[in-house]
Amino acid sequence: MRAGIYISQPQGYKAFIPKPLPPNPPLSMDEELIDLLSNADRAIGRLDGITDTLLNPDLFIAMYVRKEAVISSQIEGTQSSLIDVLEYEVFGGKQKFPSDIGEVVNYVDAMNYGLQRVKSLPLSLRLIKEIHSRLLAGVRGQERRPGEFRSSQNWIGPSGCAPKTAEFVPPPPQEMIKAMGEFEKFLHDESPMPALITCGLAHCQFETIHPFLDGNGRIGRLLITFLLCQKEVLTRPLLYLSHYFKQHRSQYYDCLMSVRDEGDWEGWIKFFLKGVWEVSKEAIETSRDILFLKSEHTRLIQEQVRIRKGIDLLELLFRYPIISISEVKNRLQIAFGTANRLINDFVRLGILKDITVRKRNRLFGYAKYLDLLRSGTDLPTQR
Repeated sequence: MRAGIYISQPQGYKAFIPKPLPPNPPLSMDEELIDLLSNADRAIGRLDGITDTLLNPDLFIAMYVRKEAVISSQIEGTQSSLIDVLEYEVFGGKQKFPSDIGEVVNYVDAMNYGLQRVKSLPLSLRLIKEIHSRLLAGVRGQERRPGEFRSSQNWIGPSGCAPKTAEFVPPPPQEMIKAMGEFEKFLHDESPMPALITCGLAHCQFETIHPFLDGNGRIGRLLITFLLCQKEVLTRPLLYLSHYFKQHRSQYYDCLMSVRDEGDWEGWIKFFLKGVWEVSKEAIETSRDILFLKSEHTRLIQEQVRIRKGIDLLELLFRYPIISISEVKNRLQIAFGTANRLINDFVRLGILKDITVRKRNRLFGYAKYLDLLRSGTDLPTQR
């Protein structure tokens, strides 16, 4: 009963009614949890510091947001890859793409919107609804009340199951509204608590309440990033846990259920902090690899590319690592012939790779950069 209680409903199933945060009795800060918190704090601090060494961190942030959008959407069953998203940005609706590409594009939009809004508006139920509305606009789930809390019962379980056979039934609508009100109070609570603990508690509680008819998982994962930035744990949004949750999917759901069934907040927080630590270390290594890659390619261009716009194209590739000659021409404001020669120079030097599938609309990819970022974003069935 530490996290809440299961209440029998007139329809014959039991729904979970969560208790308000923070947990009562409070978290038991044993030696393992303290060590994990310390490791996670140090790792995320190093990650935040390394972004200061990047000449233009916004370029890298844009790619990390796309990567997070792909992985978080894949957890919900989408088939689009990072390459699909990048090609879509080049061609839009002019080519054939996976039917669910819009869900990933919406996630990018919702993420960027939320990151801008939390700079001036504290994270609130109002903002959560706004983000949800953008997430489901015009895609699968658009008929399920985007931007509005549910007014009917939902449940979690295998496709086709009913509340009586579901793995978990969140609170009924009237209890859900009350729980979300308490959730907002917790988000605004100024009582001393480590920011990472707050983020972990908030994510679990949101997933337990499940206030929307669709999109709860994606919104819950977005909340982690928004809270990290709002609490100034990160000055730039470079930490995303979807890859960790995807890799440890069974353990992730088991930990959430252990909170509900046994009140094991400590087990969940330990799992969460391990994720922060692992993902921070991985992001630090990737950032260092990107810095080295940029340094090497800058030197190569300065030595072997005579066209003045060479360095400008390299900068462009860190934001648009899949690009066409026309895009280079337009974005660098140079003649088509100059753009073509510049692309050919980059291909000759091994910086760009021709990845054209069709004869028309030639595409070129910044292969080594993409390899650094696409880990965990490709599905086995994809090219």
